[in-house]
Amino acid sequence: MEHVILVDAHDNETGVMEKMEAHVKGVLHRAFSVLVFNTKGEMLIQKRAECKYHSAGLWTNTCCSHPRPGERIEEAARRRLQEEMGLDLYPERAYSFIYRVELDGGLIENELDHVLTATYDGAPSMNPNEVQDWKYINLVELKTRMETHPHEFTHWFKLIVNHPEMQGLVTA
Repeated sequence: MEHVILVDAHDNETGVMEKMEAHVKGVLHRAFSVLVFNTKGEMLIQKRAECKYHSAGLWTNTCCSHPRPGERIEEAARRRLQEEMGLDLYPERAYSFIYRVELDGGLIENELDHVLTATYDGAPSMNPNEVQDWKYINLVELKTRMETHPHEFTHWFKLIVNHPEMQGLVTA
């Protein structure tokens, strides 16, 4: 049984809760999203596996998840990059934001999302239980696709890509 870290709006820990319970009740909890870029400035994105309990089959950022109780954000991000994409990287924090969105199946994402970045040139070794496809894409093409086909992308990924802090992350 996985647990998430409950937080207030300032990221102060307020407790822990079973992950699905937190998503049913819509309780604010700590999360992270990793953005991996190659040296050309293209972002490595993944298509979530069809077996995922929400947002299955949608394109999203390189990886995302929740830190375990007692686990630092950077450690959790490194762990999940290895588990989902087979990448051994050391992501660094970029910015944080809070979002709340209602998903299908009565689930609610209410997360204080820490966005981290890393650089990698090459192909990932994806875990088929987590990821069904991947590709590198430049930000202009990505934003255009998000505007014309928003239903193909996760809610949080659209927020990340359009967040003002993204402007300083990529110069290509």
